[in-house]
Amino acid sequence: MRALGLGVLLLLGGCLGTPPGVEPVGNFDAQRYLGTWYEIARLDHVFERGLDGVTATYSLNDDGSVRVLNRGYSAKKSEWSEAEGVARFVGDDTTGHLKVSFFGPFYASYVVFELDQENYDYAFVSGFNNSYLWLLARTPEVSAELQQRFVRRAGELGFAVDELLFVDQSRNLAP
Repeated sequence: MRALGLGVLLLLGGCLGTPPGVEPVGNFDAQRYLGTWYEIARLDHVFERGLDGVTATYSLNDDGSVRVLNRGYSAKKSEWSEAEGVARFVGDDTTGHLKVSFFGPFYASYVVFELDQENYDYAFVSGFNNSYLWLLARTPEVSAELQQRFVRRAGELGFAVDELLFVDQSRNLAP
C-alpha cells in the first residue's frame, strides 16, 4: 500500500493541465463512468510498479465528488495494495477532465481523452503530462485491435509507447 500511496503523492505534485495535443472528451457522463475499470496498459511508475490485477473503482460521494479506489496485487509481497482518493471535475461535469487527490489538498489531472461513448467499455486516460498514461476497460481483456489503436493514438500524442506495460489481469479472470 505504501508504494501505491507514495507514487500517487508523486503524481499529485503535478498540475491540473493536459499534455500537448490531449483534449478531454466532451459529453462525459459521470454516472456511466462509475464502477470498476481494469487497467489494461500503463506507463509504469513507482506507485504501481510490481502490481498486476490493477483496478480502479469509482463511486459517487454524497457531496457529488467521486470516490476513487485503486487496487493491485504485488506478487513480490503476496498481497493486495489499495489507495483511496477523491476526484472532482476541473470544469463542467460533461468534460472528461477531473482532478484526483489521494493526499489532502494536492490534486493532479485525470484526463479522459478517448472514451467508448456508446457503451463506456474503454477509456484512454492521461495525467498532466506525457509521463502518465492508462488504457482502462470494463473487462480484464480487450481486443488486439483496441490495444493497437491505443498504442497508435498515444504515440501520435507523444507518449513513450515503447515503455508501455500491459498489465497481467489473470487474477481477475473467472476460472
